[in-house]
Amino acid sequence: MAATSARTLKLLSIFGIGATLTAQQLATRLGTSVRTVRRDIDTLRELGYEIEAVRGTGGGYRLGPDARLPPVVFDEEQAVATAVALQTVPAVLSGIRENAARALATLHQAMPARSRLHAEAFTVSSARNYWEFPAPPIDAETVRAVGSAINRRHLVRVDYTGDGERPVALTLEPHDLVVWAARWYLVAFDLKGSRWRAMRMDRIQAHAPTHTPFDRRDIPHGDPVAFVMTAPDRGDALADWPCRGSATLALPAATVARYAPGGSIVTSVTETTCRLALGAWSWPGIAGLLLTFDADLTDIEPAELRQALHSLRARIVRGLG
Repeated sequence: MAATSARTLKLLSIFGIGATLTAQQLATRLGTSVRTVRRDIDTLRELGYEIEAVRGTGGGYRLGPDARLPPVVFDEEQAVATAVALQTVPAVLSGIRENAARALATLHQAMPARSRLHAEAFTVSSARNYWEFPAPPIDAETVRAVGSAINRRHLVRVDYTGDGERPVALTLEPHDLVVWAARWYLVAFDLKGSRWRAMRMDRIQAHAPTHTPFDRRDIPHGDPVAFVMTAPDRGDALADWPCRGSATLALPAATVARYAPGGSIVTSVTETTCRLALGAWSWPGIAGLLLTFDADLTDIEPAELRQALHSLRARIVRGLG
């Protein structure tokens, strides 16, 4: 009986996301049979929850428009996800630590005892490694303003500060927010420049809402994540390593931008070549990173980096006998 109740609670939480799912999809998520899913749906209906059956292509089951969930319906996996998210969000959003702590405490009080036990079992401490270069924490109000404009499809006016530059006033069509390599990016169409941009959220200051609607465009590559990962001008900055150098690679900038280490800068030279500036703890470290791209290297700077490549070549020759 306890297992049936837990499964029914999890089914209710799945319906809470608002999606229409087939009986087979629900069975897969619950790890049970289609017959059991249909029986659990009947149980929810007997308890007063409106579960609609949608027929035709794309059909399945969904929560009815007038149905209301209990104040908090979490299974164990959701409880853990919520606890981890609320404990780690202050690392990327500024001015939210106290609110996140209060939200977590409130959720703990509202959760069923079993879910609360799983949520309270997770205390998360974050630490940075040498290859992680997150942006400074972002103003939570900026994220809210930009996220609201994306959701409503309204133009947004911002001041954007490039690397070492003065703020520039821009009017944007905001399409998506992407978190990649511990940094937040806004994928937007710049009306003045008539081009797509991947923009660092920590460098954006949003103005008052415009309430001016726009129609969504087709994002390059058809995917905001792919666009950010392959955009060489996404606002990255050279990290403060003991050794820093650069070289021109016989590869397109989009290819190198996708795989360049954090804290590096990619600049397009031609359609088939680009310049990569990067750093490491030693000159051989930079040389090794450049070699991972398996491409011809030219214009290698500075002399210490060229010497490191010569030394690596000598070691490889000796190693090959």
